[in-house]
Amino acid sequence: MSGDEPTMLRVNLDRSSPVPLYHQMATAIEKDIETGALAPGERLENEIALALRLRVSRPTARRALQELVDLGMLVRKRGIGTQVAPVRVRRRVDLTSLFDDLASSGRTPTTTVLEYNVGPGTPEVSDVLEIPLGSEVVNVRRLRYADGEPLALMINHLALEIAPTYEELNEFGLYAALRERGIEIHMAQQHIGARVATAAEARILDEKPKAALLTMERTAYDASGRAIEHGVHVYRASRYNFSTTLFAQ
Repeated sequence: MSGDEPTMLRVNLDRSSPVPLYHQMATAIEKDIETGALAPGERLENEIALALRLRVSRPTARRALQELVDLGMLVRKRGIGTQVAPVRVRRRVDLTSLFDDLASSGRTPTTTVLEYNVGPGTPEVSDVLEIPLGSEVVNVRRLRYADGEPLALMINHLALEIAPTYEELNEFGLYAALRERGIEIHMAQQHIGARVATAAEARILDEKPKAALLTMERTAYDASGRAIEHGVHVYRASRYNFSTTLFAQ
């Protein structure tokens, strides 16, 4: 539903459950966003109307909506109210590429190769790729889109003898291009973090100055333990997040 009238949220509460009411509400709304029952840009009823209709306190309704705002699934706009945020990519922290993840989730990934150059690797890159200092390295900087919208800025370094071509990287994801060459990624070490965007990053990612970015640094290896690629990527936090499943030991 969209238009002038705000959408009434479909929430069924189990008041006998130990799960807090605000969390039940947030979970129900999140599910409707994930399934598409609530569309991006759809305006929702305010917390006062929600609280009255569900017979909960206003702080409970506010906390439920705020939880989804904090997750980036809802946005608050002055003079408009609470809306469903633009489509956001959720990515499991698995050994996959962003290109493959977008394609498998029904999104259309495209890539622009911003830089592709060959030269002796820096001491840092040579060390992480475990190649002799001075060996030729391909350095690639790409902008990844999802359904035509900029999503991630990616820098990758690979030894020259295994690196895909400029043309291949414009058409395929890095890991797909490597698979075409018979190279399979077997394991990786990665670090996930966050920081604010530089002016140049904000401009190219179509974000506001100093917008929040998610960061990922990854070194990937084949089954023999050979370092294949080292990547430093930044993602728009307003459109993207990582998800993990944790198990007790």
